[in-house]
Amino acid sequence: MIAIIDYDAGNIKSVQKAFEYVGEDVLLTRDASKILSADKVVLPGVGSFGDAMQKLNEYDLVGVINEVIDKGTPFLGICLGMQLLFERSEESPGVSGLGILKGEIVKIPDGEGYKIPHIGWNSLAVKDDASLFYGAESEPYVYFVHSYYLKADDRDVVAATCDYTTTMDVSVEKDNIFGCQFHPEKSSDLGIEIIKKFLKR
Repeated sequence: MIAIIDYDAGNIKSVQKAFEYVGEDVLLTRDASKILSADKVVLPGVGSFGDAMQKLNEYDLVGVINEVIDKGTPFLGICLGMQLLFERSEESPGVSGLGILKGEIVKIPDGEGYKIPHIGWNSLAVKDDASLFYGAESEPYVYFVHSYYLKADDRDVVAATCDYTTTMDVSVEKDNIFGCQFHPEKSSDLGIEIIKKFLKR
């Protein structure tokens, strides 16, 4: 069973539908016992870093997420859900993230001819050993919607980057932790394959 953490963030339903599309039993929940007993756990989300952390604290989910990761359950953060795994964000000064991985979320810099937020398809530069992209074509295209991006402190956790006014860290992998700044649920066949790769972890 796949537990998708429900903390009142946007885009959760489309993630749920994507996992159901590949035939998985999915539970949208904030119940700690159900999350902890799940085979895999997903933290999606679209919205403000600060608001999201407030909700995770309000629903007593911070400790639950840490426990899930500590016990080795495969965990996937999508978009804002990936950003929350890190320490802080320029979007919400003074607000601490989950701090499970080291790094910060910063605003995408302006660039002539580029629009912020970054909305649409972009190619990725993927590390050879990135398990979520195993078998994918070179420089695969995925779908983004964001104004802030990750700068990871530990380059070893970065599985893929994307160039858009700057080089952004857009996918991470460390042990049982996986993250995508882009939206696999909106990234056509490749996105479905990424979800399937996660399900095999």
